Amino acid sequence: MEAQVGDWVVVESPHVGEPRRVGLVIRVEHADGTPPYTVRWTEDDHESLFLPGPETHIEKPEALFGSK
Repeated sequence: MEAQVGDWVVVESPHVGEPRRVGLVIRVEHADGTPPYTVRWTEDDHESLFLPGPETHIEKPEALFGSK
């Protein structure tokens, strides 16, 4: 998995009926874009160091919000 600052982390819920988590990548620890990432989570605006699991994917900003 590779991400850049400004990309979105999307974590799908492993449980039916629970919402997915979405967060903005605000820091990438490695130049090649590999984890871990510092993410600001949209549900409560907290920041955390994040290591993605198999239920995680990266979305480019234009994929979520369209290009301008």
